[in-house]
Amino acid sequence: MAIKQMKPVTPGQRGMTTQDFEGITTNKPVRSLLAPRKQKAGRNNQGRITSRRRGGGAKRAYRLMNWNLPLGFSATVEHIEYDPNRSARIARLREANGKPHYIVAPKGIKQGMTIECSEEAPIEPGNRLPLKNIPTGTIIYSVELVPGKGAQMVRTAGVGAQLAAKDGDYAQIKLPSGEVRMVNLNAMAHIGSVGNEQHQNIKLGKAGRSRHLGRRPKVRGVAMNAADHPHGGGEAKGKGYKAPTTPWGQKTLGYKTRSRSKSTNKFIVKTRHQAKRR
Repeated sequence: MAIKQMKPVTPGQRGMTTQDFEGITTNKPVRSLLAPRKQKAGRNNQGRITSRRRGGGAKRAYRLMNWNLPLGFSATVEHIEYDPNRSARIARLREANGKPHYIVAPKGIKQGMTIECSEEAPIEPGNRLPLKNIPTGTIIYSVELVPGKGAQMVRTAGVGAQLAAKDGDYAQIKLPSGEVRMVNLNAMAHIGSVGNEQHQNIKLGKAGRSRHLGRRPKVRGVAMNAADHPHGGGEAKGKGYKAPTTPWGQKTLGYKTRSRSKSTNKFIVKTRHQAKRR
């Protein structure tokens, strides 16, 4: 994917860039694989805001993805589609019996290619195999954490994990963040890296495009009154002697929120924070 520079005819387009949709082969999704997506504006099931600055945005239907292709699966890539709910492109697969599926499209996938899921599938982009049958050093994506649960890691645009080593019943996987994590060898993963790798370089250019994505304006705490935020008030700029906090006093910027007794801590060989210090 390439980045397309806008030809400015308005002030808002001067610094704007957009995606190149050249690789997309259709703009008509499969009706049977669409589901309604209700806009919750950052609220939980009790109606309380748990994610601030969310709301509005363009209407969009959710694409039902198949994160857990069964063994023995084989299908042909029918189309490459745009998905408004994720940064990556999605591939529409069609089985021989006519049943459609959606998966995250890897880099290099094209119409007419065959995607397989089996223990002896070829090591080619898009194919899905157990980690025990994937050679060490291979780049993978859509990785399972629990065998049989479906892909949970490495699903965003442009990312890929590396199968670093195999030891006993577990594989060591180096994630895009730098974290090295142990995953059961029976877990499944797709070969290759996720496509649409230039997504992170897109410049929105104006506030309106953020509003279309459902992102509302953000106000700095230092610009508020003391009654509204711990950073607010005072005769000059700055947040005083205190460490940066949320409006409710919770420390931020470096404060560790992960529980020390979390059951999955034992699977982390090297944290992403250790990778940053090197």
